[in-house]
Amino acid sequence: GGDLSKSKQLMISSTFFGLAEYRNIISRNQVGIDDDIWVTGNLGESYAGLKILKTKVSKNLDIKIKNYFLKKYYFPKPCMIGYKIAKYCNSGIDISDGFISDLKKMIGTRFGAKIKLNSLPTSRFMKIILKKNFLRFDEIINCGDDYELILIVPNKYSNKIQAIAHKNKIKISKIGKIIKTKGIFSEYGKSIISKNYFKHFA
Repeated sequence: GGDLSKSKQLMISSTFFGLAEYRNIISRNQVGIDDDIWVTGNLGESYAGLKILKTKVSKNLDIKIKNYFLKKYYFPKPCMIGYKIAKYCNSGIDISDGFISDLKKMIGTRFGAKIKLNSLPTSRFMKIILKKNFLRFDEIINCGDDYELILIVPNKYSNKIQAIAHKNKIKISKIGKIIKTKGIFSEYGKSIISKNYFKHFA
């Protein structure tokens, strides 16, 4: 991946190289019709922290809520369950460029996805700021730097995935399926369009 930084302050960046056992490597774009789509953690939290920093409207938010999202922005914690569930997944990707954008990378031009929008995971604080109209839902599904995982898993492994996540105290949600029709759709058949609320390289 790329790593470009610009700052008036000192910026230290590290890149690590190593080896992985073949059985622990998850492909990014191997999917099959009717495979389940899973997401770890919650969506949109880093973006919410960034928006709090950039907008004056955030002064109306409770300090506890503001600090929660600022911590998610400044100190994101990548989900590290990948190697534990690798053998049960067809594909996986971290959500760095936004849920919809990264899902599109996985399905490519051969398949589509049907998403249950009400099943997309959000925290209780996110639900509060959505009610206050501080964020819109389409921002959440298109924003980046969450570093949670999208996983494409054959249906027969649903119980395995849930059991491993539960054992490791990781939130995981089944949010949709791979379909034959190209594109990304809601459960009601409405097309979900990728919007550029976030770009690593503007």
